[in-house]
Amino acid sequence: MKPKTIKILYWVFTILFAFVMLGSAIPDILVMPLAVKGMHDGLGYPVYFIPFIGTAKAIGVIAILVPGFPRIKEWAYAGLMFDLIGATYSIAMAPNPDGPWYVMLVPLTLGALAYFFYQKKLRASAV
Repeated sequence: MKPKTIKILYWVFTILFAFVMLGSAIPDILVMPLAVKGMHDGLGYPVYFIPFIGTAKAIGVIAILVPGFPRIKEWAYAGLMFDLIGATYSIAMAPNPDGPWYVMLVPLTLGALAYFFYQKKLRASAV
């Protein structure tokens, strides 16, 4: 695959992933009723956890979008994926979730593709 194609795919998947994650972070940070309904009422997490996880997601999004800082990006991708895996598990185990767990495959796939092309971009630029 050409370096230009890799770079384009990296940015496409990274922007889509960032959009999805930031879209879920903002209601959490603002402790909007939708976030409380899903996280507290639906999954049983304490309300004080909601702005914390939202802020962590927003910081992770910033880290994957800012050029440079490869070590911080690695941690950000890991943290965002841990968040998604935890959310998927929580939804699957909740007695009355708001939706099916397999909907979480979309952001998980976007995150995996963004990270995959991030690694390919790093290798291509190292050569």
